Amino acid sequence: MKMESSDKVKYVLWFAQEHVNFRAADIESVASIFNIEVNYHTEISDVPYCIVELPSEKEAHLLASRCISLRSVLELWGHGKTNEELHNSIQQTPKDRMYPHFVSEKSFRLTVETFCKSLSMKEKVERIESFSYLPIEGNVNLKDPDVTFYLLEYFGQDSNNIPEQPYELFFGRWVADGQRSLIQKLSLKTRHFLGNTSMDAQLSLLMANQAKIVPGSLVYDPFVGSGSLLVSAAQFGGYVSGADIDFLMIHGKSRPVRPNQKVREKGESIKSNMQQYNLSSKYVGVLVADFARPLWRPDVRFDAILTDRKFFKIPQNEL
Repeated sequence: MKMESSDKVKYVLWFAQEHVNFRAADIESVASIFNIEVNYHTEISDVPYCIVELPSEKEAHLLASRCISLRSVLELWGHGKTNEELHNSIQQTPKDRMYPHFVSEKSFRLTVETFCKSLSMKEKVERIESFSYLPIEGNVNLKDPDVTFYLLEYFGQDSNNIPEQPYELFFGRWVADGQRSLIQKLSLKTRHFLGNTSMDAQLSLLMANQAKIVPGSLVYDPFVGSGSLLVSAAQFGGYVSGADIDFLMIHGKSRPVRPNQKVREKGESIKSNMQQYNLSSKYVGVLVADFARPLWRPDVRFDAILTDRKFFKIPQNEL
């Protein structure tokens, strides 16, 4: 992780507070996929933010287009440990970065978001009014603004000892949201075919990122089960296949796992999951096989072997 300091444009990576240990790998894997140079001004840790420098806004959009751990990316205009420091920092930000977004032709919204503390509406309005010195000319649009400004306040992580004032404050322009919506889209709650050990959508997506699945990748899961990893890999464009020793699971004949479900519905299978998410074109197929007895010829090569035990990225010089 490269740590640098410069006067170039910085961004705030604002994370969801889930699977914290996967954050760094998620960012670094996606950066590798798109060949993005990320210069870190703060380390990725258990706090929900990280300040980075990116070559341009294009790279910010690329990161957000794949990262599962990211809630959003902001172009950083101000940062401080107190309100005074924050506003002084904003006033030192080059005007040519901010002023194009203040014009009358662009509607706006200013959102206040906190971590580990809830604010009343009155407190939020007071914070919003503290930015009245900014020469914003556009109309307020709370539903679909052209530009969204964010004030982020971090109050630590101890919900039993919340300070009166935040430890860190950030102000900036929203650039992009991460891919958190995929977690809901691929949720096991609505998955057609499930098994006892079906991996949840968020972990499956994170693993697919770490395996650097890209459109056209040939992916194999030797312990495929109900195919959760195949679904996530296919979501990112991989052509997916797998094997499992469990004949009943592979053929959708195992005992149902949903409460009060006595028999499987007709057609339940890994293939039906692919159909559910319109990913049938990415589904190569699955086999009944024992991993201890290799079934592939030595010259067969996959771009990635992705399992719930470990994953492998095949070096390019071995393909």
